[in-house]
Amino acid sequence: MANKTPKIAVIWFPGQNCEDESKLVCESAGMKADIIVVNSSVDPKILEQYDGFFIGGGWSYEDRIRAGAIAAKDPIMLKIKEEAKKLKVVLGVCNGAQILVETGIIPGLKDKVQLALAPNTNPKISGYYNTWVYVKHECKKTNAFNIAGVDEVMHIPVAHGEGRFTTTDKELIKQLIKNDQILFRYCDEEGNIDEKYPVNPNGAVYNIAGITNKEGNVLAIMPHPERASWNKQLPYYEQHSFEENEKAAPCMKIFESIRMYLEKRIK
Repeated sequence: MANKTPKIAVIWFPGQNCEDESKLVCESAGMKADIIVVNSSVDPKILEQYDGFFIGGGWSYEDRIRAGAIAAKDPIMLKIKEEAKKLKVVLGVCNGAQILVETGIIPGLKDKVQLALAPNTNPKISGYYNTWVYVKHECKKTNAFNIAGVDEVMHIPVAHGEGRFTTTDKELIKQLIKNDQILFRYCDEEGNIDEKYPVNPNGAVYNIAGITNKEGNVLAIMPHPERASWNKQLPYYEQHSFEENEKAAPCMKIFESIRMYLEKRIK
């Protein structure tokens, strides 16, 4: 009997703007995806029919107070927190990552907020910064986002003003390293870690670009894998033939991993 096709809910808060490409990349990886517009008429129980959730980028509720803070208090996030405990997949990209951190789902070691995504520290630009960077996959254990064999180094865009992973808890980073929760770190093209700009585009502690929860089914990542999942999206795409441009780029493996993980759960 064939595996069921995983269903992903693409969560769209007011002010976010990545819902269409988020839906497309999930479908291209072999999953079904629906855009769920968050408003007062949405019953959070609707999420029970989905196997995973994609919270994309943008500026939810205009990022008032601080990025992701208001969306994190929405009842639908309480429901996603419940569903995550059932080991359903939750992927938060950029503003979605900020929301997951503000809810405490990431890093998820205590039932409270333990991290912040603070304003970028960048010698070139104050505030919003948009560029292409490299990230290095360093997680040794298999989780929902690397089961397909994610490349060691991936080229990926960042676009944010508050993307600097930071914390006042000095022991927390040590715990995240020990737990193998740091999935991606900013690096150069060869995979070398350099804490300085431009390799580290926002001053993130330990060059952190993406963190999972301890169980490995939730990921908060500041760079945008959905914007680098086909060769034609990459900066050097014109160097390839049309056929090569249409092929999947390394970031697609993140979404293929999600599909593979969920297929095993729902078969």
